[in-house]
Amino acid sequence: MKEFLKSQVKNIFFWVPIFISFGAGLYFSCGHEPSIWIILSCLLIGIAAFFGIKRYPALCLIASFLTGFGYAGIYSHIKNVPPLLHEVHGIEITGKITNLDYTDEKLRMYLTTENYGKIRVSTTTDNIYNIGDTISGTGGLFEPKPADIPDGFDFARWAYFDNISATGYINDIKTVYTAESAVYNIRNHIKNTANSFLADSLVLGYKNTISTEQRKVWATSGVAHIWSISGYHTTLVMGWLFVLFYFLFRLCPKLVRRIPARTPAMICAWAGLIGYVLLSGGGVATLRAFLMATLVMLAFIFGRNVMSLRTACVAFLILVLINPYFVMHAGFQLSFAAIFGILWLWTVINPRLPTNKILKYLYATILTTLVAAVFTCPFIMIHFGTIQLYGIIGNLIFLPIFSFIIMPIVIIGTLLALIGIHYPLAIAHHIYDYTYKIATNIANIPMSEINIGSISNTSVIFIILGLTCILFIANYDKFKIAILRHLNLICGGLFIFIGITIAILTPRPIFYISNNHKLIGAVIDGKLQFNKSRDSSNYFAFDTWKQSNAETTGTPNHRLDKESGVYKVSFPKFSVAYIQNFVPLSNNITSLCDDRETKYIVSYFDIKTESKCADKIIYGGGVIYESGKFVPISTNRLWHNQHE
Repeated sequence: MKEFLKSQVKNIFFWVPIFISFGAGLYFSCGHEPSIWIILSCLLIGIAAFFGIKRYPALCLIASFLTGFGYAGIYSHIKNVPPLLHEVHGIEITGKITNLDYTDEKLRMYLTTENYGKIRVSTTTDNIYNIGDTISGTGGLFEPKPADIPDGFDFARWAYFDNISATGYINDIKTVYTAESAVYNIRNHIKNTANSFLADSLVLGYKNTISTEQRKVWATSGVAHIWSISGYHTTLVMGWLFVLFYFLFRLCPKLVRRIPARTPAMICAWAGLIGYVLLSGGGVATLRAFLMATLVMLAFIFGRNVMSLRTACVAFLILVLINPYFVMHAGFQLSFAAIFGILWLWTVINPRLPTNKILKYLYATILTTLVAAVFTCPFIMIHFGTIQLYGIIGNLIFLPIFSFIIMPIVIIGTLLALIGIHYPLAIAHHIYDYTYKIATNIANIPMSEINIGSISNTSVIFIILGLTCILFIANYDKFKIAILRHLNLICGGLFIFIGITIAILTPRPIFYISNNHKLIGAVIDGKLQFNKSRDSSNYFAFDTWKQSNAETTGTPNHRLDKESGVYKVSFPKFSVAYIQNFVPLSNNITSLCDDRETKYIVSYFDIKTESKCADKIIYGGGVIYESGKFVPISTNRLWHNQHE
């Protein structure tokens, strides 16, 4: 066993970024804000522990974990983006447009303002606005909302690390100043000239340019990532540019005699990629992919192995150090899960391929797609609560179409549209329409998407540990028992099994309460019912709660029954009473306090009552389980509104 442990030392570098991300993830997931002294202590102890690594290599993992926790805490405190303290209406909003996000029903604008910092506002106007313009209008702002369920997506946290202080709406918009920035003007000119949602999405990086229905179809088909410019797009663009410049430099014999043609070709391709990143708006996912591409280019130029787990770990570590909150991004997790899985396949497993070129390409494509789907599947379940059964088929069909047909035509067509030639874009749209019909047929196959509900953080940790064991445990060929020679698969499978078991055995809530107590949801006969069919202040709570209960999102919201202004929901072991108006509260509080069956009382108004009823009253948001346990939603972190 000692020899086996010594054999793992060579792979300990692989574990460092993983445990740093575990530490950072723990900080971001804490229910309460840790003391700054605890954060500093973890960081200092973690850094100090690295000095003893040569003598005690296992200490590296503990040091990495503590360093990640402390580093994430310090980073968050330095960030210091104060949220809006309370919602305001009827105010004048003036700011510079830094980004635009098109949806089915409205236009979202990201504005930089003097009074409120960076904000995101929505409008229903049909007027055309450009990035870089300064606009003014009247509207209202809301403080970013915390999660709708424990361990759920925390919009306030996301807004904090995206420098957004408030969200809201704006009307009666007037353009105060028109942008003169070259990049802004080029992007705006391309958008208005091309007039194509494909160009907007795949070239300019605008989000939500396709309808919600179409996005749902592509997600069910397993290729929703196509519509967010990230590693897939930057890899394609850099690959095409590299091939183009490589053949151009090959035409210069005097140059390639001194240096290999691939070196200047790679540098030129990287320079071209910078232009693509600027045109696409430079979103978080795009910049992350660009940094990864830059590291690959440097490894390529300096003769390092580009296709290696070590290179991927270096990129992972650099990105986490740049912004530790990346570890909580779905895109970051999905991207690196696919990268690590593919690299493991072709550098560690290295499967044999057929000699026939066509069969070799098909076999390699199927294997790569399969491994990428397996490694990303847990993260899709974690973030979206679904499993796309036919996602592998969708990737095998649609990725080649988008990679080698639609995207090249769209990029060329966008450039030609600037000189008045729109035929390529029209052809791309026809191909897209035909491809979308195929995707619709796949999405309509029975059981194409399975809702599994929310997954606890504990099960997530075990699943990720399982995947990393498969990747980074070095097998030991000297084990006498043959099965132990594949210890990475044994440990990985065991951890994944434990994680899945925890996910299955973890009960789902039966009662949901929003943080402002305006919305409640109760599971009746397995389906959620609400006290409202719509609520603008808890817009996403409906679908979040449905996803948690393994229901289909975007469906009609059914109403709970009430009597004399009181919603009383009875479960086998207890009852929950909800009072939305003040008059029913004053009339019923005494009887509800004395009712033994009523375990919890929830009210939109603050309840001041005698101590005998205090244990029944719920303050703040949270969920209630069948056992009667109430789990509150964390609202006392740096990124939450803590003025009360």
